[in-house]
Amino acid sequence: MDVRMFVSGRRVKKWQFIQLFATCFVLSLMFFWIPIDNHIVSHMKSYSYRYLINSYNFVNDSLSLKRSEEGVPRYQYLINHEDKCQMQDVLLLLFVKTAPENYNRRSAIRKTWGNEKYVCSQLNANIKTLFVLGTPSDPLIRERLQKRLVWEDKMYNDIIQQDFADSFYNLTLKFLLQFSWANRFCPHAKFLMTADDDIFIHMPNLIEYLQSLEQIGVQDFWVGRVHRGAPPVRDKRSKYYVSYEMYQWPAYPDYTAGAAYVISGDVAAKVYEASQTLNSSLYIDDVFMGLCANKIGIVPQYHVFFSGEGKTPYHPCIYEKMMTSHGHVEDLQDLWMDATDPKVKTISKGFFGQMYCRIIKIVLLCKLTYVDTYPCRAAFA
Repeated sequence: MDVRMFVSGRRVKKWQFIQLFATCFVLSLMFFWIPIDNHIVSHMKSYSYRYLINSYNFVNDSLSLKRSEEGVPRYQYLINHEDKCQMQDVLLLLFVKTAPENYNRRSAIRKTWGNEKYVCSQLNANIKTLFVLGTPSDPLIRERLQKRLVWEDKMYNDIIQQDFADSFYNLTLKFLLQFSWANRFCPHAKFLMTADDDIFIHMPNLIEYLQSLEQIGVQDFWVGRVHRGAPPVRDKRSKYYVSYEMYQWPAYPDYTAGAAYVISGDVAAKVYEASQTLNSSLYIDDVFMGLCANKIGIVPQYHVFFSGEGKTPYHPCIYEKMMTSHGHVEDLQDLWMDATDPKVKTISKGFFGQMYCRIIKIVLLCKLTYVDTYPCRAAFA
């Protein structure tokens, strides 16, 4: 008995020593990281702060609007459809972030994954697709392009536009437009999705997924490609540069890539309320979403079939569970035809079909060189 107590005591002391050593090691690294500025160390340093950033309120407190400060900017609607969701049971309110000049992209989306009639007739679900944009930023073509947008909207009735300049540095204004519109004109939507106009969405897979979540009454839901412990970019040459005055902390709260993510309706309402209380000068919209969600205590869920920056491999075994893929413009319609072919669902049928697709996905996704599409573990999902 005494021997076991002695051994147990030694184990406790050993574990305490390891904890102390690890703490000192991390603190020493943090000290030496200060004069070093490179990509890998920056991510390591920011990730070490991740727990603090996600768990405490000091970030939100530092970005909260004071009573003496101006509130959220208000912009006039130039094109709007107030009755888009009126008196309808909407499973998904889908916002597509687009630029005024990207007519061809919008046209392709209308014919493929953004087609409301297809989703209703083939998937037995009601979605509402809206293209979200500001005003043309180039003064030389502004008037001509605006007239074309008005004509386009008369044809399709699916554009909402406010009178801010449509540019990268106004992405947060586009974010605020989406959530204010949803809160005012479509608060009953079960889910809200925001996506870029160079994204491919496998709508049959997504609708099946959302319908299963609706059946269990999911709440506090936010899913996409999650960035954890990401550092602000301090290089002034980068378009993602964020100054210390704009954001002083060494890491962002966890957030999903703005290319495509989905939230439940209750989260959309809470995010809207949070967005009215935070300084929206931070122009990286997906980070701003992370700040809003962090303030209301919503944690993002990582879905292995929401892609990163790269295109996912072209193969039926990939299409079977695909949710999104990034970087599709010219090939969007061809990919839609291939990925939604009914034969895709039969390729992994049976034991040998499952083994075949498992091997294919391992070969395509588990590479030694990093490719920002689906992670290796998607091959086993």
